[in-house]
Amino acid sequence: MFTGIITDIGTIAAIEMRGDMRARIKTAYKTAQIDMGASISCDGVCLTLVDKGTDWFDVDVSAESVSKTNLSTWVVGKRINLERALKVGDELGGHIVSGHVDGVARITAIRDEGDSTRVTFDAPANLAKFIASKGSVALNGTSLTVNEVLGHSFGVNMIPHTKLVTTWGDMAEGDAVNLEIDTLARYVARLAEAS
Repeated sequence: MFTGIITDIGTIAAIEMRGDMRARIKTAYKTAQIDMGASISCDGVCLTLVDKGTDWFDVDVSAESVSKTNLSTWVVGKRINLERALKVGDELGGHIVSGHVDGVARITAIRDEGDSTRVTFDAPANLAKFIASKGSVALNGTSLTVNEVLGHSFGVNMIPHTKLVTTWGDMAEGDAVNLEIDTLARYVARLAEAS
């Protein structure tokens, strides 16, 4: 489990296609303190550490994960959001994030509003019903609050701090973004269907 509070920006150092995709990620994390097999959220996708060095770690990404996320766009040099898994006693600063991406949203508009940036996304039709104004979503692993929803479209505001400590400062219209809907929204919708 994660919180959607990004704790490092990693860089893709190498990609190798095997039966699955193997990616090497450069990091500022103290990898000596990370166990083999640990879960790390990489742009919102929960991946397992399978090898490590002083300033890098490797993950294997299944063909299923590649097909359901934006990880097919990873190239050497790309910066990605990283978060280590929660430990008992950690602060829950964002919201509960599983790292199980539900689908891919696309950035349709970016505009500055004061010091913040309003970003509009188009969500897949099957997921749009789970997104609510003032609710939470995880986008590329970042916990964000939804400002408004109109059909399949929804918007969030990025404050300067968020753009500085995540990869959101690199965003562009048309970018594909990993979307994980709020787990609570999913269960509320399921209960509503059952009643």
